[in-house]
Amino acid sequence: MKTTLLKTLSALAVSALGTCALLTMPMAVAQTLASTAPAGTALPGDSIYQVAATLTDQNGRAFKLVERRGQPTLVSMFYNTCKFVCPMLIDTMELTQQGLTAQERAQLSMLLLTFDPARDNTKALKSIAEARVLDTHQWTLARTDATSVRKIAATLGIQYRLLADGEYNHTTVLVLLDADGRIVGRTKRIGASDPDFIKLVKQTLQANSRRGS
Repeated sequence: MKTTLLKTLSALAVSALGTCALLTMPMAVAQTLASTAPAGTALPGDSIYQVAATLTDQNGRAFKLVERRGQPTLVSMFYNTCKFVCPMLIDTMELTQQGLTAQERAQLSMLLLTFDPARDNTKALKSIAEARVLDTHQWTLARTDATSVRKIAATLGIQYRLLADGEYNHTTVLVLLDADGRIVGRTKRIGASDPDFIKLVKQTLQANSRRGS
C-alpha cells in the first residue's frame, strides 16, 4: 500500500472506540475529493481501493474493492451477532438513504463489511439483507479473510477488537467515499439521521454527476 495512503489514513484514525461524534471535511476539500478521475486512470494514492482484498457478498459473488469505483459509496463495518449497536448502525444507514431523493439513492452504493468472517458466512449476510428488505441493487453485505478485514478497517480509520465473550468493541461510524474510494467525510451519529452528513452525501453525488455529464 502506498505511503501516501498510510499517511492520510493515520491522520483520520479514531482516538477511541465506541465514541460518538461527527467529522466532515471542509466543503472546498470535500468538493475536491469528490471529483472523479477519468475511467482507466490509476487510483489516487489515498483511495481505500488500493487494498487488494477479495471479498464475498451476500449472494456468494467474489469481488475486489476496486470494482466499486465509479460511484460514491457509504460504507461501515459491523458483525451479525451484535444485538444493539450494529442494528442501530444499519438503521442509520437506512435513514441516511431516506434523506436522499430516489435519483440520489440510485447513485449511492451502500457497503457493509463484517468484522467477524468466522461466524458471518454468506448465509448469515443474506439473512440480514432479506430480513431488512435491503435493495441489493444498492446494498452489498460482504465478508473477507481476517487479515483483509484488519487492513480495510485501518484504511477507514475504524478500530475493533474481539472480547473474551465473543463480542466486539469497535468504532461505530458511517464513512462516505467518493467515486475513486477516497474518504470525503464521516459521521458517528448513530440512531438518528445526521443532516450535515446527508448534505455532504448530496454534494458528493452532485459533484460526481457533474463529472459524468
